Amino acid sequence: MPTDRLSAALASGAALLPPEGVILLLNPVDPGALAALPRDRLRAVQPVRPDHDALAAAGFAVTPLVPDDRFTGAVVFLPRSRAAARMAVARAVRLAAGGPVVVDGQKTDGIDAMLRDLRTRGRVGEVLSKAHGKTFTLAPDPGADWTAWEAAGQPVAVGDGLLTAAGAFSADGPDPASVALASALPARLSGRVADLGAGWGYLSRAILTRPEVTELHLVEADHAVLDLARLGLAHDPRARFHWADATRFADAQGFDAVVTNPPFHRGRTTDPDLGRAFIRAAARLLRPSGALFLVANRHLPYEAALAEAFAEVADLDPGHRGPFKLIRASRPRPPARR
Repeated sequence: MPTDRLSAALASGAALLPPEGVILLLNPVDPGALAALPRDRLRAVQPVRPDHDALAAAGFAVTPLVPDDRFTGAVVFLPRSRAAARMAVARAVRLAAGGPVVVDGQKTDGIDAMLRDLRTRGRVGEVLSKAHGKTFTLAPDPGADWTAWEAAGQPVAVGDGLLTAAGAFSADGPDPASVALASALPARLSGRVADLGAGWGYLSRAILTRPEVTELHLVEADHAVLDLARLGLAHDPRARFHWADATRFADAQGFDAVVTNPPFHRGRTTDPDLGRAFIRAAARLLRPSGALFLVANRHLPYEAALAEAFAEVADLDPGHRGPFKLIRASRPRPPARR
């Protein structure tokens, strides 16, 4: 959210918070947006590792898990998923135990629909509209039933023991790009393997069907999504789970293979630099004899990054003519000196 909208809402009375007690923050991203809040009374929940670490570095008390404590009030920053947003608001209502719940979100994140829904579930005060978004305070109706809203974000089975949930990437089932890469992976994949940006584990499941894989390290930035993978794959002793930013993940032993379907969005904005950062991370993590197996939408300009990071780059499936490019890159180059 813009850094001044919550401050303006507090100044205008659109955001009403209790004068004492601990305040719950759900899904805050920008530390600057919290400047007007009483920092010593805040408890932030942020499951995405880079955002979590930025809040911690700015001095906020932050955890990746929603606590089962009681708070005097809450602030919810809407996620993009409608079901995940409903779950967040319902949790805030429950944990705030009758206290005010401030809701903030962009139009592109569904704040207008949320406002309409919440007007049927309590009293909504002044609404501040600013910078393509809204902030308002809900006084929840004590008789409203929030059970279905909170259950909207619970895990859903997608087959083969795997689980997904609202708010996860590809929440309705396997992403077509991951399906294409899974079908193109070599049968003799072996040794130590890393799945960068593992999500809820679809590609990892495919990797673990290779008996010569001795260890599989799932690296995922979203703590909640990694927990889904853990539930779906924890029965396989070769699986290791890392809550980490894949672009900064470190491993002293090195990997024989890295598999990835890297993200290429920041919010709703296409950002190929994310995929390029995954490519550089893969080259850094691989042993000299290791290989990267990558899938990407055909329009994404990764060729220069691949050529810079690897001495050999080839089509993993030369006959594939779908919307994705399937890449095998080997002979990782040493990182360029800055």
